[in-house]
This record gives sequence, C-alpha cells and structure tokens, in this order.
Amino acid sequence: MAIPDRGLLDWLDEASAERGLYYANRDDGWDFWSYRDLADLVLRTAAALRAGGVGQGDVVALVQRSSPGFAAGFFGALAAGATPCSIAPPFAFQRADEYEKHAGHLLGTVRPRAVVCDDESLERIRKIAAVAGLDEPVTFDELIAGARPLERPMPLPETALLQFTSGSSGFSRGVEISADALRTNLTGMRRWLGCKPELPAISWLPVHHDMGLVGFLLNVVVTGFDGWMMQPDDFIRSPLRYLRCINDQGVAMTAMPNFGLSYILRRVRPADLEGLRFDSIRCVIIGAERVDPQVLRDFHALLGPHGLDRGALLPAYGSAEATLAVTGLPPGEGWATREPDDGDAASLAGTAVVGCGRPLEGRTVTIVSEDGEVLPDGQVGEIVVSGVSIASGYVGDTGSASGTSLGGQGLRTGDAGFRCDGQLFVIGRLGDGLKVSGKMVFAESLETLMHQRGVPERRVAVLLGVRDGVPTGVAVFAGVQPGWRQIAHDVLSEWLGDAELLAVEVPRGGIAVTSSGKPRRRVIWKAVCAGWFSEATRPLTAD
Repeated sequence: MAIPDRGLLDWLDEASAERGLYYANRDDGWDFWSYRDLADLVLRTAAALRAGGVGQGDVVALVQRSSPGFAAGFFGALAAGATPCSIAPPFAFQRADEYEKHAGHLLGTVRPRAVVCDDESLERIRKIAAVAGLDEPVTFDELIAGARPLERPMPLPETALLQFTSGSSGFSRGVEISADALRTNLTGMRRWLGCKPELPAISWLPVHHDMGLVGFLLNVVVTGFDGWMMQPDDFIRSPLRYLRCINDQGVAMTAMPNFGLSYILRRVRPADLEGLRFDSIRCVIIGAERVDPQVLRDFHALLGPHGLDRGALLPAYGSAEATLAVTGLPPGEGWATREPDDGDAASLAGTAVVGCGRPLEGRTVTIVSEDGEVLPDGQVGEIVVSGVSIASGYVGDTGSASGTSLGGQGLRTGDAGFRCDGQLFVIGRLGDGLKVSGKMVFAESLETLMHQRGVPERRVAVLLGVRDGVPTGVAVFAGVQPGWRQIAHDVLSEWLGDAELLAVEVPRGGIAVTSSGKPRRRVIWKAVCAGWFSEATRPLTAD
C-alpha cells in the first residue's frame, strides 16, 4: 500500500488516545502523552501565542529540551500561523561564554516575536535576550497557563521552520524551510523507510538538531506512531537503558550519528545483553557525520547474535539546507563500501567509504568539479543537490566559510564525495582538506584512521591547511593519553608527506564543537594560526 503525503497539522484531526510520545523520567520509567492530549496542548499553545501578540509569519524561538512542551511549542507555533525555530538549550555547551555567544547570535539573527524556554534555560536566556534587545522570554508553563484551545489552526506560515546549520565553519546560519519543503521531506522519509503508525521508534537525539527534530520528532508525530523519547544525557548515562527499551517495546526505528554507535560499543559488553533481542529493528539511520565501516562491523558483531539484521543499518546523507534527508539506504539491502577511481585514491587517505544510499524521491544528486562540470561515477568532486525540499534561503548574513550555498544550480553542499552504482559516498568537507602530491586528503579520513587505531571519537580533531606558507597538519587532543601522539604521528606523517605536523593538547572537553558535537575545525584552525594555543602547541613527533 502506498504511503500517503500528510499535511504538517493533519494529525490534530486524527489524534489517537492510544498512541503517542513516551518521555523517559528519572525513575527509570516513562511518562505517556497520547496524541489526543498533545493535540489539546498544541491548540492551547497556539491560542496563548496569538493572545501574546504572535502574528502570521512571526518567529517563535524554542529553547527547550525534548519534552511535551517542546512538541506542543513547535506544532503550536505552526497552528498559530507562526514559524518555529529550535535553539540549543545551555546543556548542549560545556562553557557558559561559548553558549552566550552562540545563543546571542542565533536570537539576534532571527529576532523572534516570542522566546519560549524550559525552566533550566530561563535565567541564561533572559540575560541573552536583554542584551539582544528582545522581549522577556517566558517558560512554557507560564505561556499556556489559563489558555483555552484555539478552535482551529490558523493557515500555515510560508516558512514552516527556521533551522540552523551546525556552525562547524564558524557561526551557524539560519535556513528558511517552507511548509512544502518540510512536508515533502517528511513524506520522502516515510516512503524511504516504510513508516507506518504500528511501528514504534526511539530517539535520544536533541531536538535542536535537524536529525533529532525533522528526522525523528516531526516524522513520528506527523505519521502518528509511538515515539520513545530520551534525553541525550540519559543515553550517555545509560546506553543500556536505550537498548532495553528497544527489546521491551519492539522498537522498529531509531537514528543516531556514528558517535552513538561507537559509544554503545565502548559502554556495553556482550554479557550486558543477555536476554535481550533486537529482531524488531528495521531501521537504524546513521548520519550527521562520516560513517566508519569498522564501527558498523563491530556494532553488528555486538547486536547481531541478539537478532539485529545487518540490513537494518542504514547510512544516510542530509543537510539543514535540504530540510534534512537527501539520500538513504533502503531497509534490508545492507551497507557497502567503495573507493573512488585510482586517480583519486589519495582523497580517502587509504580508507574505504561507506555508501549513504540513493536519492530520495524528487531529489537529484550530482558530483561536480571545481569548474562546475558534472563528473562521472567514481570521480571525487563537490556534492550538489537539487529538487524538492531545498531551503528557500538564508536569514541575515549569507556569507560562510563552509562553501555551502543556495542558488540556481540548487544546493552546493561544500561536501566532497563520489557516486557509484547509484549510491552516494561522502568523504568530507572540501574546506577541511589539503592537497598532497596533487591529491586531496581530508581531515575526517585521517580522524577515521586514528579512531580505528585506538584514539576514541571526539577526543581528537584533525586540522589541515597552509600556515605561514607551509602545508600543515594539526592533531588537537582533548585530554591526551599515552600512545595517542604516536598514532597521530604515524597517520599524519604517512598521508601528509612533508607537511609540518603539530600537536595541540587541551583538557578533556576543550575542543570547540558545534551544538551537535562536530569539531569547529576552521574556528580552531584560525585560533591556532593566531597563536591562541601557543602554550599548548608542540611539534607532533613519535613518542
């Protein structure tokens, strides 16, 4: 049976009392919100926003963790005819000054008519909003106090979502997603994955990131299946709780970056899985960062004896400017690795690349050269995306160091990759590479090699560039451990030729990252070149 297209608010008229969202609580249990109760909360939120002066097309900023209040705030803004915008709460940042700079920039960019917070974010956002000259923020509970439900939703706004890019190259940029683009992206994902209301799902992803928001929460609610919702820190404290929920509830779908799989591998032992089964899983969507084939193999080796099908591991590719999903591997096919043509082999620094599937319906992916010429299969170039669900444009300053742009050709992603047998293979950011003997070597490829040799993910960031006229490779360690320098030296010296090699050693948690955990490579590179890390910098030599 064909999976139908669904409007963003159609579920309000069909809200089930039996299905809904389950939120993890601190007692190791789950708090249930049926879709019928959530629909009532959405319409109360819409009424409260309208009563507070929010008009058609105004922006409503949501600074909240994953919660019933966030879900109601997002759909309530749409029902009020306004444009929701999710901004990371303070928990996503380790340093207060970095958070204030980040949130201040985002709020200053979108100039929201209303800012809705959760209790733990209020004081920080109040100070940031005051500096930005915005109205006083309000907690969700204060917003809806005494509000009666709006009788019917207002017409949808032209822009149904303002979402921000990761900011790995500098400040995040606001991306305007139309109602049609958001709807068609959700429909494309449902058809790709075969989503049906009877297939439950689970997520620990933050809702300020497009993978957690569009890829999970909006997909779950608009489709109407049960969603089991954990906080990111719930998952970090106990990935076994997440796995037990899959077993207990017969979960069919989930999603996470490569880091999530690696974290489970570090924290969960085979003995911990005794009595658990994972036969129910149809889809583990893996995206947001480069996928390591060794991690996929190890993850299947851990869960495969308990029923996880290798074909349920689904590498995918997307971006904020494409609303989210661009390509994905269909359930059951099984992931594969490829290398580009021999002439571009150095692009991979000796590592095979995991295929991220084929374009979803209505999307076209091409690979182009520096001159914009379309390249044949197997050749490495820039990934360009066109078709449905591409963003309408950027909010505010459209400049970026990332190389990503929207224009007549569609979305020029700034990502390097190649195509083979219809699949897309993603290598890394074009701006995060260095030419060695005429070939490009990418930072993410070098990091993958270090991870495979024992340096944990998110404990090292590789920077590549030309410093004072000299090709340079930098390994930034967060809480360096014995043996890591040797690994980094072996990898960088092998693949960077005569480049100068440096080590920057900062405390654990000291690598600047985006709100989704990606290293802000070009920001750190500029800081290294400016001498900000002079006391922590040393030549990278073999131990």
